[in-house]
Amino acid sequence: MRTTGTGPPEAVHVGADELPFVEIGGGSKLKVVHVDTGQGLWIVENILQAGYVVPTHRHTGPVFAYTSRGAWRYREYEYVNRAGSYLFEPAGSLHTLECIEDDTHVWFQVHGANLNVDADGNVESIFDGPGVLETYLTLAEAEGHPRPDVLVV
Repeated sequence: MRTTGTGPPEAVHVGADELPFVEIGGGSKLKVVHVDTGQGLWIVENILQAGYVVPTHRHTGPVFAYTSRGAWRYREYEYVNRAGSYLFEPAGSLHTLECIEDDTHVWFQVHGANLNVDADGNVESIFDGPGVLETYLTLAEAEGHPRPDVLVV
């Protein structure tokens, strides 16, 4: 994993092909680009397939999302995120992500954690930066990739 040093700050570049996408189910994929535990920040890129659903969750911090290809939506809202769409999710927002077109590409910058909830709003599990990183590294190893050089601060 890349870590930032203690000297003067330097820009850190991560090339598009330097980190692998890993399978997360149904042909959908995940790439973890950056995790900053001090800021509670995690940045991921997804390639999602139609029908892929992320469990209903609430965010403890804001989320910024940019869609570069395809389409997805939140079941709780009328709008659809399509190529070129930007979405801001304030802390506390509750939703269920559903992909509606194959090969949908979305970049997420997440602050804090996802609190995955059941139908009654009870927290069933928590997903945060360190957790997504651990999952990503485990999946990459299981798929035979060399250990990804994720930017970790």
